[in-house]
Amino acid sequence: MTEYFTVKRIDNSRLSRPVAAAQLKDFRRRLLIGAAVAACLLSYAWQHFECIQIRYQLEQLSSERAQARELNQQLHLEIATLRSPMRVDAIARNQLGLTVPVPGLSVPNDVASDGVLADARPVAQPNRP
Repeated sequence: MTEYFTVKRIDNSRLSRPVAAAQLKDFRRRLLIGAAVAACLLSYAWQHFECIQIRYQLEQLSSERAQARELNQQLHLEIATLRSPMRVDAIARNQLGLTVPVPGLSVPNDVASDGVLADARPVAQPNRP
């Protein structure tokens, strides 16, 4: 005996399952609670990563500040060495050929004079962009 199987096509596209109102309400409530929890977690994660970002920026700024302090200290030291009287004296003697005045050759000018040596006038400076 031979058996034959035939495939019968059934169209179920027009069928819909009735959903109970209580189940729909429960689904919406769970969805709302899940969305609220997700929003809280995302808010916490955003704040946490912002805090980490600000810490990195703070560390970078403090390192830049330390570098600026070191540069400032070096510049103050350089200014102090450039203003050193020993250095100025050596430049005056060696490069400019100046000497210490011999006592008796210089005449002190103790006479007070009311004369004006030079008048001050404003000098126009060019505008720089």
